[in-house]
Amino acid sequence: MREPELIRCGQCGTMNRIPADGRARGGRARCGRCKRPLADATIPVKVTDATFATEVEQSSLPVVVDLWAAWCGPCRTLEPVIEQLAEEMAGRLRFAKLNVDENPATASRFNVRSIPTLLVLKGGKEIDRIVGAQPKVDIARRLERHVA
Repeated sequence: MREPELIRCGQCGTMNRIPADGRARGGRARCGRCKRPLADATIPVKVTDATFATEVEQSSLPVVVDLWAAWCGPCRTLEPVIEQLAEEMAGRLRFAKLNVDENPATASRFNVRSIPTLLVLKGGKEIDRIVGAQPKVDIARRLERHVA
């Protein structure tokens, strides 16, 4: 049985505990305080330098951060793979996207020199890094090592 997921409401900031089986049944979770719909865990969340700490480092689940840029062909090739993995691994891993051109501080902080780069963070610390566009099966195999 999977652990419940903690999701921060984008409107009021309240942390909400969402049962893993509720996500599996396709339920639409709502914030317990403001009653607005919570972000769908099956879709990678867009993060910025300003939101990185709350969205990624404080996540109760390991987070895969896709560092990309709009002009990068391999990044665009990897985009549907990341979306598929986010859907398949929802509740076990969170996925986030960070545009390195618009958010250079975070990219610099993690010493990202090439894109696409996938960072895997757990408890705010980097536990794995995948550089370059790779086949979905290879990425999934690497990510499976980091989920319970």
